[in-house]
Amino acid sequence: MTNPWMIYGATGYTGELAAREAVARGLRPVLAGRNDATVGALARELGLEHRSFGLDDAGAPGELLRGIEGMAAVLHCAGPFVRTSRAMVAACLTVRAHYLDITGEIAVFEKVLARGQEAREAGVALLPGVGFDVVPSDCLAARLAEALPDATELILAFASDRGTVSRGTLKTMIESLPHAGAIRRGGKIVPVPVAWDAREIDFGGLGRRWAMTIPWGDVSTAWHSTGIPDIRVYTGTPPSQIRRMRRLSPFLPLAGWKPLKRFLQRRVDRREPGPSAEVRRTARTYLWGEAKNAAGARVTATLETPEAYQLTAVSAVECARRAAAGEVPAGAWTPSKAFGARFVDSLPGVVATATAT
Repeated sequence: MTNPWMIYGATGYTGELAAREAVARGLRPVLAGRNDATVGALARELGLEHRSFGLDDAGAPGELLRGIEGMAAVLHCAGPFVRTSRAMVAACLTVRAHYLDITGEIAVFEKVLARGQEAREAGVALLPGVGFDVVPSDCLAARLAEALPDATELILAFASDRGTVSRGTLKTMIESLPHAGAIRRGGKIVPVPVAWDAREIDFGGLGRRWAMTIPWGDVSTAWHSTGIPDIRVYTGTPPSQIRRMRRLSPFLPLAGWKPLKRFLQRRVDRREPGPSAEVRRTARTYLWGEAKNAAGARVTATLETPEAYQLTAVSAVECARRAAAGEVPAGAWTPSKAFGARFVDSLPGVVATATAT
């Protein structure tokens, strides 16, 4: 029997997808969140145990520690993670439970991955980014680094044939404002303007699409996975939208005003929770990567995956299952470091191409 593990934030859009995926696989995680009524209702529907607790001790000292006590692993799905991950990581280290999350935030990756020694001493695995952020792109980066070990430059890109983002993702994006872009240069993370660079990319089955740079999690994780010093990440974006974002760039500092952030996040609550079941079932996401060395040699590779939230649910549950079963050594890991560069290939619906020189 698998050791007990938990999904925290189980009633959020992605947390619920993960809970349902786990049950479909015959797994029985404990569901948890702040609101006892909503978590309890979902748990009763799925026939699972549940717990309710917050992520701070302001109202009930030790509530978080008691909440995760007895768990072998916690899959943390309650963002924005820049506000929620620190408390959960600290609690997991204290009770010696493996920590996993589905973040895509550079700052969170950097902080969690910096705690590797502390995690080893506690006998705990810290695994940030076990969803679409950043499992497929991190595995793609690791595969390119294997093909060109002396690579000095890495470019990753992704685009979807259709689909939208969830409310939680939008809130996280708003929380990161006014920081609009980032790349890695000479091993250091460097801020850049919104849509700093744009280029046309051949995404294989999706065809050629324009894409712009974004502050994706791989700006952090790909360096930890490969050691490649110069990294950029692009997302497929229509040229008209790229031009519009560049025009708005001078006004982004205003978005750092906290009351404006909270106003925008409240507006997000009026939207649909996320992509529909039909979109999750039928949409596809395409990834492309290129590595170059100082001599000009280059290698490329592509991946095709299910829709991003669908992949996140499947990937996160599999990672949590493995962590709870004791299959990940203590330390702080990127997905490819924990599970190997071919891990994403093992997930249903993923199509990988051979690396081309």
